[in-house]
Amino acid sequence: MTSRQLAAAFFAVLLAMAPSSSAQQTDPSKPPSSKKPKLTLKARPDFGIAPLRVALTAVLEGGDNDFEEFYCPTLIWEWGDGSASESSTDCPPYEAGKSQIARRFTKEHTYQYSGRLRVYFSLRQRDKEVSAAGVNITVMPGGTDNTQ
Repeated sequence: MTSRQLAAAFFAVLLAMAPSSSAQQTDPSKPPSSKKPKLTLKARPDFGIAPLRVALTAVLEGGDNDFEEFYCPTLIWEWGDGSASESSTDCPPYEAGKSQIARRFTKEHTYQYSGRLRVYFSLRQRDKEVSAAGVNITVMPGGTDNTQ
């Protein structure tokens, strides 16, 4: 067998092993180009004296605007001081290419006691957490602080 015949046989084997576009398996519930947005959480301020009012902003960056998993989620804010908030909205049914995800979520919380706290924000669909982010806050004792 010549080197030319060997090369031709090698490429024939490679082509036979490569999956054809019709043979590729995909998840029918997700378009092949779906890109998951990334969730970030910021606190302003993230350090201060009690009582400290903090504004928190969660942002979905990048990814597809119609990413189904993030459409109309339940929002969970765990404040790190033993309290939590939950909210959801009534949305029309999801339509691929038409439905748009919310990208920005804001909430304020006042900390009465000093401590190093971890705020945790999550997006949920039914009982499944689809994305989450956290941020640390430091509250120093102040005039009205009753240290826990």
